[in-house]
Amino acid sequence: MNEAPIERIVLVTDFGPGIYVGQVMARLTGQPSGVPVIDLVHDLPPFRPDLAAYLLPALVRDMPHGTLYLCVVDPGVGGERAGLVLGAGDDLFIGPDNGLLSQVARRREGARPRRIDWQPPWTSNSFHGRDWFAPVAAALCRGEAVPLTDLAAGALVGADWADDMPLVVYVDGYGNLMCGLRPPADPPGAQLRAAGRTLAYARTFCEVPPGQAFWYENALGLVEIAVNQGRADRVLGLAPGDPVQFHSG
Repeated sequence: MNEAPIERIVLVTDFGPGIYVGQVMARLTGQPSGVPVIDLVHDLPPFRPDLAAYLLPALVRDMPHGTLYLCVVDPGVGGERAGLVLGAGDDLFIGPDNGLLSQVARRREGARPRRIDWQPPWTSNSFHGRDWFAPVAAALCRGEAVPLTDLAAGALVGADWADDMPLVVYVDGYGNLMCGLRPPADPPGAQLRAAGRTLAYARTFCEVPPGQAFWYENALGLVEIAVNQGRADRVLGLAPGDPVQFHSG
């Protein structure tokens, strides 16, 4: 389904530290395809595919083409939700049909979602990232046929979600708060309401004094809240899922 060769597999999960990422990587490298496996992020907000859905298009925006993204934020693992392969240009995305891939499907021109109609002879009920999605990824990298059924983009979970999500979707290691919003047309004139405060725009950190909170357009093209030389999550008391909103007056 993908004419361009897959040059790399990139892992995107909410697994966190521990044994799970290594097991997925071992499963991938144990099914030889000659394709390197790269860790991108494993600290997505747990159990929140809705938040990850709005981070994912920005996260992969500037990545090299020919990438297969194995994406797992899957609180419904073992349930009735389907598995997806989403073709998007020269890239592939594999993950559960729970909204996680919905915004990539919406924003990538010509995106082609397909339901995975195959599973290995044995899979655990609770670790489909290792036992189902990883074998599918490895097979596709080897150029093998995997039974897939075309789906209409509107049939995906999350297809009817809004274009932007006015919530914090991710907190990085510095305490900066990435939001599910893209910047407005006139950033300097826009003020952001968060945690009961009104935050002004700055182009970058050095434009505000140490300790001051502000918002800016981050390197992924998302609205991000930061504190110069401080942690916005602690200063503002915000966490993934908390609301933010541009202030009109």
